[in-house]
Amino acid sequence: MAHPSSRFVFIPGLLLTLALLAPAPAALARAARPQEPQALVPVSFTDLAEAASPAVVNIRTEKSAQAQGGGQRFFGQPFGNKEPFGDQEPFRDFFDRFFGDQSPREFRSRSLGSGFIMDPEGFIVTNNHVVEGADSISVKLNNGKEYEAEVVGRDGKTDLALIRVHADEKLPHLSLGDSDALAVGQWGVAIGSPFGLEHTVTAGIVSAKGRVIGAGPYDDFIQTDASINPGNSGGPLLDLSGKVVGINTAIVAQGQGIGFAIPVNLAADILRQLKESGEVTRGWLGVAIQDVNQEIAEYYGAPGDKGALVSKVFPGDPADKAGLKPMDIILSVNGEKVETGRDLSRIIAGIAVGEKAAISVFREGKRETVTVVIARRDDEALSARVQEDEANGPAAESLFGMALTPLSPEKAQSLGVTDSEGLLVTEVEPDSKADRAGVSRGDVIVEANRQPVRTVGELKAQVDEGKSVFLFIHKRSGAWDAVKLEK
Repeated sequence: MAHPSSRFVFIPGLLLTLALLAPAPAALARAARPQEPQALVPVSFTDLAEAASPAVVNIRTEKSAQAQGGGQRFFGQPFGNKEPFGDQEPFRDFFDRFFGDQSPREFRSRSLGSGFIMDPEGFIVTNNHVVEGADSISVKLNNGKEYEAEVVGRDGKTDLALIRVHADEKLPHLSLGDSDALAVGQWGVAIGSPFGLEHTVTAGIVSAKGRVIGAGPYDDFIQTDASINPGNSGGPLLDLSGKVVGINTAIVAQGQGIGFAIPVNLAADILRQLKESGEVTRGWLGVAIQDVNQEIAEYYGAPGDKGALVSKVFPGDPADKAGLKPMDIILSVNGEKVETGRDLSRIIAGIAVGEKAAISVFREGKRETVTVVIARRDDEALSARVQEDEANGPAAESLFGMALTPLSPEKAQSLGVTDSEGLLVTEVEPDSKADRAGVSRGDVIVEANRQPVRTVGELKAQVDEGKSVFLFIHKRSGAWDAVKLEK
């Protein structure tokens, strides 16, 4: 008779043979142990939805807007379309004829969004674009109660906002989880008010992490296929324990099942600052940077193709005072690896003003450590530094299909090139070797075969030394590149 927990049936006549052939008792025990099935799909999201929904809110805002005529006022399309009739010009013509040329008038524009209570005192997380410019904000809870809300603070760079309602009781709230612990393929649950349909619950998986979608300088989105639509903005993305791992923020308009959420680990410190002071203070290093590619790494002999290349050091800023130089490749900050320019921006932004940062750089074939005292990022001052980088100048001589002229001091200053050294590319012949290599008008050739070049003659001397020449170029866009040209 088989043991109740065993999947083996023992036949008495074969017992001796089986004993001789049987594995060790420990192995037999492992084999006999029933295998627990892996739950690929949760049986239900009901408990999670019931527990989390009381802390998820519907947000309605009103703001003043201008309408050009009666038709636009009553028939405008929602969700941010700039043109109320889109491409439907016949409708525009019809309403223009019907209403006539009416003067602009003010009306109240309404929008919808979501949010979640992060503190029993009534602090609510949502997106900046949900409440930006709002004259009034109304918050509705799952139990039907409504409150007027005030803005505590906003951060446009990460599209986060913190608002607050004042209730006579402690409010239900959600706990923040750990977005770094998320793995692609894990389940996520989104709760919000898509198209005004309050407390809609959707589920899906984490499709990707670290997505850069061009929303801002600190893009690091979680991508999910949980259904997210207009009105979900600001609502929570939850893990299966009911903790917030993301703030639903964006969608691909033409896509299905492509939504993006701000990782809660990125949001946590920002929300803390907004709660404490109403604004966000970020660290500032004072450099222009770009990612290191394979060509640049090969050119400098750098270890691997990761890091942030310093393309410019702003005079008088922390990096300049500490001795960082253009062409340094930043590899880590305070021991944390820097693989891209965005990594560096994120790390520096999170360092408190006045703190010291140990920055490991690759410079002239070896590693060095530079200690920098972090300053406060001043966006207004930073914007004032933006320089015109359009390159002009008369053609001098041609090489590899590009017209070159020595760089003038004035143009060097506008391009941020050190010591006015280099050759300005004034023209590039279509389908020439230079064109096929990616050289463009307005680029500046700074080095050839790791040697500085100030004149066309110096460049030609490097070309004459071998079958090819390796150029290090300051691109017109402000980035740096390394290209190889064959004779």
